[in-house]
Amino acid sequence: MSTPEPRLPAKAAEFARYLRTETTGGLILLAATALALLVANSPLGDIYRDIRDFQLGPHFLHLDLSIGDWAKDGLLALFFFVAGLELKRELVVGELSKFKQAILPIFAALGGMIVPAVVALGIGWGEPGIDRAWAVPVATDIAFALGVLALTGSNLPSSARVFLLSLAVVDDLGAIIVIAVLFTTGFDLVAAAIALVALALYAWLQHRRVRAWWLYVPLAVITWVAVHSAGIHATIAGVALGLLTRVRPDEGEEHAPAIRLEHRLQPWSAALAVPLFALFAAGIEIDGDALASVFTSALPLAIMIGLIGGKVIGILGASALAVKLGFAAKPRGMGWRDMTALSVLGGVGFTVSLLIADLALDGALAEQAKAAVLIASAIASLTAAALLLRRSRVHANAEDPEVTDD
Repeated sequence: MSTPEPRLPAKAAEFARYLRTETTGGLILLAATALALLVANSPLGDIYRDIRDFQLGPHFLHLDLSIGDWAKDGLLALFFFVAGLELKRELVVGELSKFKQAILPIFAALGGMIVPAVVALGIGWGEPGIDRAWAVPVATDIAFALGVLALTGSNLPSSARVFLLSLAVVDDLGAIIVIAVLFTTGFDLVAAAIALVALALYAWLQHRRVRAWWLYVPLAVITWVAVHSAGIHATIAGVALGLLTRVRPDEGEEHAPAIRLEHRLQPWSAALAVPLFALFAAGIEIDGDALASVFTSALPLAIMIGLIGGKVIGILGASALAVKLGFAAKPRGMGWRDMTALSVLGGVGFTVSLLIADLALDGALAEQAKAAVLIASAIASLTAAALLLRRSRVHANAEDPEVTDD
């Protein structure tokens, strides 16, 4: 059962190819973040907040969400679907198809979640809100981190990108589990069962080689609505659908479904889904007093140090321990200085950290936490960019012994 695939006009195809690069996605994301900060702190700030908080959608199934929530719960599901597709491809036929390569990002992600949480709890212990805010620095932003890597680490081996993608996806899955456990106000068993049935049907259709988009699109929507109604953060629906998509092409099939879907949807994710989320999530009001409080209050300091310091210690330390004990192997062609640069890049919390800050805190504490995430993500991005530029130059010279500097 199949339907013909429409072909894009030449100019549209070229524009889609341009949007498909992480460099472009990172630049658009950066522009959306800057625009949100400028508008939120301009005379248009009240209009911006009215638009962000405007509710639309039916009350049925709890879908009467604000525009900001639609961006957070709906558009990010597309982004996580694309990330799930790429991760599935790497696990089955790519860099992570060998166990020791696949297990390293899992160790790194666990270290990159546990250590920042412990650091944040240690610094903010006893502060109002820290009982929930400790979860803010556990996440790594996939889109922003890959954008920085694409801009500054072009000569690094492809295994660097795969390691960072896998680390960030596992990290964000862990963060979503934290969201589900800590910030779910109620759990609907019926909706959860419907989600599981929809996912099983999706997997069965993939197994039967059905290619009819008019079956998959409603099924994906049903899955998203059911996951959302169950009380679980809806982005997990995107990851689950991505991981259930077939990645091996059949005989006579030019591309597997995962490749076709990633090719078609990645431009929409890079140019629409993630930037719109950033546009509504990053618009926090910043004045002199608010900025000063970020550097003088224990809670935002705990978040910043957790992201900037805790991530590096956790990711690099867990990776080194796993390799030393023989459980895992370093990514092909990479040395420990490369791993250090990528560990610093893991401190870019942004998307999911802002999401957790929104869910965990209210009022002034939420604004402080979001400001801390933005400042820490900026510091981590700039530091990692400097390190990656250095490592990229080293890798450009194949004779340089620093390439294998372990």
